Amino acid sequence: MTARPARALLACLLACGWMGAAQADAQAGRAKARMCVVCHGELGISVLPNAPHLAGQPEAYVAAQLKAYRGGARSNEIMSVIAKPLTDAEIADLAAWFASIAIDAKPPK
Repeated sequence: MTARPARALLACLLACGWMGAAQADAQAGRAKARMCVVCHGELGISVLPNAPHLAGQPEAYVAAQLKAYRGGARSNEIMSVIAKPLTDAEIADLAAWFASIAIDAKPPK
């Protein structure tokens, strides 16, 4: 990879906030995720049919969705209210927590 594309990739990662995820605190996210348990389950496995599983989702995806709810780009009666007061650090911590939960998928027998 030449220097120019490498710099462009680095700039993109920084702009998207993906490199900041390394500073996220999954344990702080676990504590903050207590508010998510009612719909998304204690370990991020949804307990409601219309709430998605969060366990094992990519960190960048969870963070992007929470920021979209917070900023109004995505709308949901519950999530829009929950995400509104979250700071970038809290979002990063939540994303780190849900991404850290291992999912073991097995094909049907």
